[in-house]
Amino acid sequence: MAIISKDEQSPYWASLKFKFGLSYIFIIAAVLLLMNTYPLMVSEDLVFRSKEASMQNSVSVMVYSLSGLDRLNEENVSDAMAVVEETGLSRILVTDSAGRVLYDTRETGSALGKYALYAELVQALMGNDVFSCSYHTGAFRSHASSPVLYQNQIIGAVYAYEYDTEQAALLEGLQSNLLRVSIGIAIAVLLLSFVLSRALTGKISKLLTAIRQVRSGAYSHRAEIRGHDEIAQIADEFNSLTDRLQVTEDTRRRFVSDASHELKTPLSAIQLLTDSILHTDNIDPETTREFVADIGAEAQRLTHITEDLLKLTRLDNDILDVPTEVDVEPVLEQVMRMASLLAQEQGVELTYRTTGRCRVLATRGEVHQVIYNLTDNAVKYSGKNGIVWVHLEEKDDQVVLTVADNGPGIPEADLPRIFERFYRVDKARSRAAGGTGLGLSIVHDTVTKRGGSVRVENRPDGGAMFTVCWPAQKGGQDA
Repeated sequence: MAIISKDEQSPYWASLKFKFGLSYIFIIAAVLLLMNTYPLMVSEDLVFRSKEASMQNSVSVMVYSLSGLDRLNEENVSDAMAVVEETGLSRILVTDSAGRVLYDTRETGSALGKYALYAELVQALMGNDVFSCSYHTGAFRSHASSPVLYQNQIIGAVYAYEYDTEQAALLEGLQSNLLRVSIGIAIAVLLLSFVLSRALTGKISKLLTAIRQVRSGAYSHRAEIRGHDEIAQIADEFNSLTDRLQVTEDTRRRFVSDASHELKTPLSAIQLLTDSILHTDNIDPETTREFVADIGAEAQRLTHITEDLLKLTRLDNDILDVPTEVDVEPVLEQVMRMASLLAQEQGVELTYRTTGRCRVLATRGEVHQVIYNLTDNAVKYSGKNGIVWVHLEEKDDQVVLTVADNGPGIPEADLPRIFERFYRVDKARSRAAGGTGLGLSIVHDTVTKRGGSVRVENRPDGGAMFTVCWPAQKGGQDA
């Protein structure tokens, strides 16, 4: 298992867990701040409005009881105020037009006759109705004042003051309850956010760990993430990707191993033949020519392997020539003329026939190599006195090439792997026939890159049959 270095581990403050947690704290703090300020502000405003209406109503009653007097003095004010119902105000004060106190519910008689310089009274004596209210230190303090008029002349003013702790206690109780509820909500939300954040970041951490493991070469590692959310879906896609990487890596390693083995065989033969020439005294010219001929044959074999490897590399990298519309029949006839010489040497009967107009979108070289590789393969492995049939036809908007023989066929266990690179059913016989083990891979990749398909199956009467299908092209000129 790969070890994750400390450099790859992000500091906690840079982690998603910290960022999620911090964002939750900010959101919770904002919500709780709003919850603990807005209701209190609204409640306080409602109390202020209620106080204003109540006190202005009480002052209006007192002003009305005094408005029938032509002048105010201590006696008539006291008599008038005696008939006013109890208002529950903390203090009621009546002054004349000069601001001298004529009536005061709080002060004793010795205070009468003095001047009151409250701002509300001054405003009232100037003809204004005044109200103010404040809340602090656990009490509402309300002030109201109105002028007393007689024939549109200001003859005095009424001032009222209320010190209310009951409504203040209710407001404080509301504030206390909101605070307790807020604390409870904060704790619950923080715990929930911690659990959710941990669950979310835990999945991401698992996925990140899996990515690092695979990056270090552990392609068999899988991200085990449960659930059906987006992260679980990403983990599933990641596992699918690692599966493909594992297959690709296995194929690459097998390819490198097979290629090294294939290249090593002719190189070893060349080395052995060269050493024999160099270390054999008095070697006769005839033997030398045979050794040199063998060295040339092995060099030619190396050339074929290298060329095939280069072709497969180009196909893997999608490096293809610009396709044109190719008439397959003339290419088939050319290949048959070449293959007939090999068939005669092998004692194999080679026959072919074409049906319909067969045009495909490819290059002439690609079509030639596909037909040649399959035909050459069939001739080599059909055996002496064997028969090879090649049929070309257009069928269901496809150009179909069939190459069949009456040889021993392919074991069923080998059929799924027949197009793998360097895969041989009979390795000894394949090398003896001069094959590189890449011909069928080239056929498969060349055809599929052009949108076609290749399949192989055993004939009921014995032998193998390869079927190539290209998309048929309609109209155009020959390539």
